[in-house]
Amino acid sequence: MTKLLINIKELVQIRDNKTSYLSSSMMTSLPSIKNAFLLIKDGVISDFGPMSDIPSIDNSKVIDARGKFVIPSWCDSHSHSVFYGTRSDEYFERLKGVEYNDIAKRGGGILKSCKQVNNASENELFEVSLLRVKKLIRNGTGSLEIKSGYGLNYDSELKILRVIQRIKDSLPIMIKSTFLGAHAVPKNISKKEYLDNILYKMLPDFTKMNLIDFVDVFCEKNYFSVKESSKIFSEAKKYNIRPKIHVNQFNSIGGVQVAIENQAISVDHLEKLNEQDIKYLKKGGTMPVILPGCSFFLDIDYCPVNKLIKNDIPFAIASDYNPGSCPTGNMNFIVALACKKLKLSVEQVINAATLNGAYAMGVSNILGSITKGKRANLIITEKIDSLRDLPYFISENLINQVLINGNEVI
Repeated sequence: MTKLLINIKELVQIRDNKTSYLSSSMMTSLPSIKNAFLLIKDGVISDFGPMSDIPSIDNSKVIDARGKFVIPSWCDSHSHSVFYGTRSDEYFERLKGVEYNDIAKRGGGILKSCKQVNNASENELFEVSLLRVKKLIRNGTGSLEIKSGYGLNYDSELKILRVIQRIKDSLPIMIKSTFLGAHAVPKNISKKEYLDNILYKMLPDFTKMNLIDFVDVFCEKNYFSVKESSKIFSEAKKYNIRPKIHVNQFNSIGGVQVAIENQAISVDHLEKLNEQDIKYLKKGGTMPVILPGCSFFLDIDYCPVNKLIKNDIPFAIASDYNPGSCPTGNMNFIVALACKKLKLSVEQVINAATLNGAYAMGVSNILGSITKGKRANLIITEKIDSLRDLPYFISENLINQVLINGNEVI
């Protein structure tokens, strides 16, 4: 069946199929058509243009989008949305002044989430995580990266990756699976032994099971070093698994350099940036991913995005949805927060949360823009005056409908 959207107030984020991502200087522009139509056939964008050029189509379902904007669905390229339980107790400790690293040192933080996941069955973990991702879709997320990393042993990391695969099989959105075994070091094993387990047992086994799209490392003081990150990336390269990296959240220790040298698809966090980091990021090909929700929730520095903009370096924004440092995956809030705290324009944040986010997941060839042949994963807004209303009404859901592969999400 074909589907025809008519009378669209403004059809936004129109790109040609050669544009895979946007540099900072290009992110200030958001090409659009006013009073537009969009034709969907077999789940993909077949045609679009001004209403004056609308084709004659028989037997199509018509959606009248009068007064409404249509944009690509959000592309959330960094989440930990498969988890069990909460860490609300730690949140209130931090409100009283306890530092995140102090909580982690006594077995809280990541290790607490690991204990919760270890104690849950695969079915329990799947059910709560499936409901969580369904909510994200209703909030406009049309593609999502999900990391492991709350297992920190073979069986639990496998459990998380199996749950991610089951979510992929259950839902129509594009989901990418990232193996983040190197998220922290468990208490009952030496770091060398655990690293060997990642390199020579988990990584090859999980790859053979077709459960991994990317590999990730938390490259940070007291977690995994630059040298250790490089070893993981080198081993992943043997299996044609491209890396991502958590880097520069609290310290700049050389993780950006090792990511660029290993052709990482994205470098994520970047709350700390020095001139050497900028030098490597300017080489291109790797997408910086900014996570303002984490900075907001932990009360830490935000990424100095102006350093990226000044050097014409592209960037994406993502949720970092997780139970410890950003317990929301609502990209509408993340977009609003990026405008407020990073001082970005609505054009910049929409580009960052759609096309550049798709690039950071390796899917910008099929998602992230209004382009003929791309999947019809779309947000239809309520009747609003301007796209600026989306980040301006910071706590309101201004989405009227979400289409995934051309089908309305309920």
